Amino acid sequence: MVKLGHHDMIVFLIGLGTILIIARLFAELFKKFKLPSVLGEIVAGVLLGPSVLGFFWPESFEYLFPFIAHPEFTSTIPVQYAMDSMINISVIMLLFVAGMEVQLPLVIEQGKVALSTTFFSMLIPIAIGYLGVQSAPDLFMVTNGDVAIVGFFIGVVLSITALPVIARILMDMKLFKTRIGMTIIASAMLIDLLGWLIFSVILSMIDDSESRMSLSYTLISIVLFGGFMLTIGSRLIDKSLPWVQTKFSWPGGVLTLSLGICFLGAAFTESIGIHSILGAFIVGIAFGDSANLRDRTREIIHQFVTNVFAPIFFVSIGLYVNFVDNFNPYLIAVLIILAYLSKIIGAHIGARIGGLNKRDAWSVGVAMNTHGVLEIILGSLAMAAGLINEEVFVAIVVLVVLSIITSAPMLKRIVNK
Repeated sequence: MVKLGHHDMIVFLIGLGTILIIARLFAELFKKFKLPSVLGEIVAGVLLGPSVLGFFWPESFEYLFPFIAHPEFTSTIPVQYAMDSMINISVIMLLFVAGMEVQLPLVIEQGKVALSTTFFSMLIPIAIGYLGVQSAPDLFMVTNGDVAIVGFFIGVVLSITALPVIARILMDMKLFKTRIGMTIIASAMLIDLLGWLIFSVILSMIDDSESRMSLSYTLISIVLFGGFMLTIGSRLIDKSLPWVQTKFSWPGGVLTLSLGICFLGAAFTESIGIHSILGAFIVGIAFGDSANLRDRTREIIHQFVTNVFAPIFFVSIGLYVNFVDNFNPYLIAVLIILAYLSKIIGAHIGARIGGLNKRDAWSVGVAMNTHGVLEIILGSLAMAAGLINEEVFVAIVVLVVLSIITSAPMLKRIVNK
């Protein structure tokens, strides 16, 4: 049995403590420049990882993170297992919080324009991404013959909109409660839900293990689970929350209950052949949809996850990937062009068909092109599954950073006109 020894525990705790402190410092620094704190956490990982610390001060890197510097050493395996477990739990909890931001009634209220925008802002990027990989498989480093699956994955990455980032931009521009704002938010929520469902199916398709479930069984199971959690499960949670919040210790009772159900939902989707993150995401939607969940409780859950567990995942991106050695400017340029053109044009067409005028439709198109955390999570999971390599993942991260920096100025320019 693999277990942490005395020295292993010291190495693990030093690495974990360093990750949390450095991530917090860079998150606060980036917030000073009005940039998302998640970018600061990724930069912290790059600085602590092989790209900077491992290159300039390899001895320090090997001392702090020997399980990354020398993964082939059997002495580092227990620490690897411990850190991998922390990262997986962090991703599950992060997706639970992301699900809590999805408000299904808002999606339903927007009706035709939200559905139309969602359909075309997913269809066109997925098609463009698929065709781009089919046309240049060598550029996207497709070596295992799964050109179709890689193309489909790249299309999904191009199609997703960063809900938290664009929500903040709309609030800053006083557009959140306008028709444009509601269309963007509703479409982004629906895209998040569909994007994770599609990606989970992609992961199940590339699973070659003997325990892999049939695709039909997996799809039927996830539809039944999602349908139950978003209807009966959501109502049960809503009815039980007032009792839990008054009878149990607050906020500990709700925190324990919500994360317990989150892990159970994640375990269920993992058991049916779909990644555990989708189960956590669906459970998060069920909790977030409850009118009886106190705003203060919601905020405590959000702060607990985003400030303690999320940084572990985002720093790990830079720790495990060498951004210098895997920086491919040609691939990055192609991915950015495909993303900007397909997403802006697709969302614009959908908004126009949904009934918005030309200027508002362009505003929706530019806003929907904001990429963020979910794409990075998608990329890291795909890389871990062997679907893409580190060069493609680095290109995805660069796309995310560039879209966050450019979305607000582009949207302001269109609105001001």
